[in-house]
Amino acid sequence: MAAETAHAAEAAAHGFDLLPIVILLAAAVVAVPLFKRLGLGSVLGYLAAGLAIGPFGLALFSDAQTILHVAELGVVMFLFIIGLEMQPSRLWAMRGEIFGLGAAQVGGAIALLICVGLALGYPVAASFVAGTGFVLTSTAIVMQMLDERREMGQPKGRRIIAILLLEDLAIVPLLALTAFLAPGGEAVSMTDRLIAIATGLGAIVGLILAGRYLLDPMFRLLGRAKAREVMTAAALLVVLGAAFAMQTAGLSMAMGAFLAGVLLSESSFRHQLEADVEPFRGILLGLFFLGVGMALDLNIVAANAGLIAISVTAYMVLKMVVIYAVARLFRSSNSEAVERAVLMAQGGEFAFVLYAAAASVGIIDAESNAILTAIIIVSMVLTPVMIILHDRFMPRAEDKTDDLDVADDLSASILMIGFGRFGQIVSQPLFANGCSISLIDTDTIAIRESMAFGFKIYYGDGTRLDILHAAGAHSARMIIVATDDRETTLKIVELVKAEFPHTPLLARAFDREHAIELVHADVDYQIRETFESALVMAEEALRRLDVDADAIGDILDETRRRDQERFDIEICDGVYASRHLIQGNVPVEDRDQYIVKPTETR
Repeated sequence: MAAETAHAAEAAAHGFDLLPIVILLAAAVVAVPLFKRLGLGSVLGYLAAGLAIGPFGLALFSDAQTILHVAELGVVMFLFIIGLEMQPSRLWAMRGEIFGLGAAQVGGAIALLICVGLALGYPVAASFVAGTGFVLTSTAIVMQMLDERREMGQPKGRRIIAILLLEDLAIVPLLALTAFLAPGGEAVSMTDRLIAIATGLGAIVGLILAGRYLLDPMFRLLGRAKAREVMTAAALLVVLGAAFAMQTAGLSMAMGAFLAGVLLSESSFRHQLEADVEPFRGILLGLFFLGVGMALDLNIVAANAGLIAISVTAYMVLKMVVIYAVARLFRSSNSEAVERAVLMAQGGEFAFVLYAAAASVGIIDAESNAILTAIIIVSMVLTPVMIILHDRFMPRAEDKTDDLDVADDLSASILMIGFGRFGQIVSQPLFANGCSISLIDTDTIAIRESMAFGFKIYYGDGTRLDILHAAGAHSARMIIVATDDRETTLKIVELVKAEFPHTPLLARAFDREHAIELVHADVDYQIRETFESALVMAEEALRRLDVDADAIGDILDETRRRDQERFDIEICDGVYASRHLIQGNVPVEDRDQYIVKPTETR
């Protein structure tokens, strides 16, 4: 302590103290690459580094909570970036998963996890708080894991994000319920509760109005100034301002940042904002994990080792049971259900808020708060280990890219993104005409085999702006998107139209609905991947039925005309609006009864 005091005095005499920052950065730089090289993941590296330099390791830091509070901004910025990817239309499309899947998992987990405290002999109120705190999964850990596993954009990743959003929303009623369960909580007047609810709703409405009418004009004005650092400052102002507004209103900071991201998701500055915030998000999120590692009080763990071991095991096992059961109930595959259960088995950072609130109103005492906090942290530390065990016993095919040439400073008249069976055929007339084409793909097998067939393909993810620049998108005369995943194609199209609006953009569509989405994204030309080949097969079928060649030509021309007419109608009025133009074996007047309602599955 004397040395620490002397160091503080020296820092005060010479100005700002850089040593703590140097120590934090050094710990991360040493531990994270080492743990990733050992196959243990970056999260476990951060946690181990925090434990090593914290009060119960080398004691280079004595106040882990202060660092943890600052580092929570990493979680806030992570939610902002997620919000940027969630346009209101996409969020609306996820409403069933958020309020159906999410509510089922949260409700089931609360009902089961309360039983742990009751079984250990704790009062109902304390058991409720302890159990519900563990239900709230760590957004930071799960998002980082999804990011490292490249699953954030996949359907199973989006389902996990939907559940996390519901859990973020759940903190508000849980805090209110905690106040009600407190000794004397029933005495809180209805007026106070209505004021609290009105304040929260007012903050949300205010944020929505600001996002709709102020943010885009503000960024447009700042964009004219062409000062990059001001745009970065404005991005941080939006994130932190939204988080502060929600916190002041008694809501979640992360929820405020997420809403700000959603409101800016359709802005023309979306990709610039993401690029500006990303470095801060990464550093602060790493700092959050370091703070969690430091906050693990080994004295409390040692003094209550048996209780903590029983509680962690019971909470994690029961929560995994609920997650798996709900996933299977909502028709997820066994592998997805198991992976989700392992990823979301831990407690999260919002539990710290809930436990602190419960301690402040007398539901739990200071020692119980410390024990519950230790239980949450131990579960967070165990999660990366469980993921490693999951991947070892349920291995995923993982392609190594070390031997592949990455897209870097490419230059050609055409950039083609995706070079599978569709892109290969498209390339042939272009090469025959002498066009230069830069080819990028993420299919490592195709890239390795391409040279034998006369193609040089570079490894590159077309959904990333830096990769597009490296692949020469800014100088290409044309960009062709031939990827075989509809979500990936749409994301690339939106990114290209936002960043390279004057470059002609052609895209491969998966089906009619996907083609309509691409049209709404302002693609210059789209073609359904099976349309022309299907017409060629129909032509051959008619020929083998001895239909006259001129009649076949007329039939195909009429089919193309009707299809285009249908497509034009569907762009504005939806897929059912053009049913009368379809040639089918159900009479037009009888088709209404077969319309699939939005809540039904097809």
